[in-house]
Amino acid sequence: MVAENQKVLVWDPFVRVFHWSLVLTYLVAWVSAEEWASLHEQAGYFILVLIGLRVVWGVIGTRHAQFRDFVYGRATTIGYLKSLKAGTPRHYLGHNPAGGWMVIVLLLSLVVAGVSGILIGDTEHGLWKEIHEASANLTLLLVVVHISGVIAASLMHGENLVRAMLTGRKMRRSEDV
Repeated sequence: MVAENQKVLVWDPFVRVFHWSLVLTYLVAWVSAEEWASLHEQAGYFILVLIGLRVVWGVIGTRHAQFRDFVYGRATTIGYLKSLKAGTPRHYLGHNPAGGWMVIVLLLSLVVAGVSGILIGDTEHGLWKEIHEASANLTLLLVVVHISGVIAASLMHGENLVRAMLTGRKMRRSEDV
């Protein structure tokens, strides 16, 4: 058993490499969208490969990488959001309920963007293009919300979640879920 107030490995190397690879590849896809079609398409394909690997790891991976560890039910998630609004959220060693759902929604948004991008084909108009652009814009909004949530949670709990996603380690607390 690991003692309280000791740093423990939460996010394994796969999760961390996936996360930062996805960040970088999404940035490349976003920046290349208008001017570099080939690079944009390659980035989109790579994002879909990354997500496919993450889905597999979300089923068979380490404890905190598994979806069942951080995808909480409605009551728990709403309770967490209410406690967050009240300024008294519980500390989670892995993803908190809001963060867990953000992971799922971001991945789904990226899948929609990637698949619709493939379905655009050689046309520059049409429904798939509209879906692609809408999902890309939604993803950007979700990224902003995600970063805001990371900053808020870091401040509320006195921990650096960006560093934790780099090192994989977080401080264990007695109240951890």
